[in-house]
Amino acid sequence: MMKGALFSALWSLGAEMSRVLDLYAGSGTLGIEALSRGAGWCDFVERDSAACGVIRENLRATEFEEQARVHCLSVERAVDRTKADASGPYTLVLADPPYGDPGALAALQSLTEGPLVEAGRTVMVLGHSSREEAPARLGPLSLLKMLRHGDSAMSIYR
Repeated sequence: MMKGALFSALWSLGAEMSRVLDLYAGSGTLGIEALSRGAGWCDFVERDSAACGVIRENLRATEFEEQARVHCLSVERAVDRTKADASGPYTLVLADPPYGDPGALAALQSLTEGPLVEAGRTVMVLGHSSREEAPARLGPLSLLKMLRHGDSAMSIYR
């Protein structure tokens, strides 16, 4: 239910999905949803090796293998690595960290300070507990909208 509402909100905002980054990817459902809605490319970042295997299986099953890469490492390391190997900004960043992850906001802030995020173009989605307030800004990106469903919330920045 939340995923459908999120992608409807992104569509209404005119979010571009040519180059997507799915952080804390889990099984890859958000990035795969973006691919199924026309995204040209998606980088998936997930620290757990078993979950990385699930993402790869899901990409095979959905036939999106050629439009994606799975990076099996921490978000912090991925941000550092992709900053050095940047091939332009991401147009959509999906970040759904575990609730209460103490390093998540710092990692996202670091991401916004480099060449991977472009103010006015990149849209970032931050998943969090609906009991937590999302920051008003993440680097150059401002909070536009928050969607809530039960204990889950998705904050959208541009």
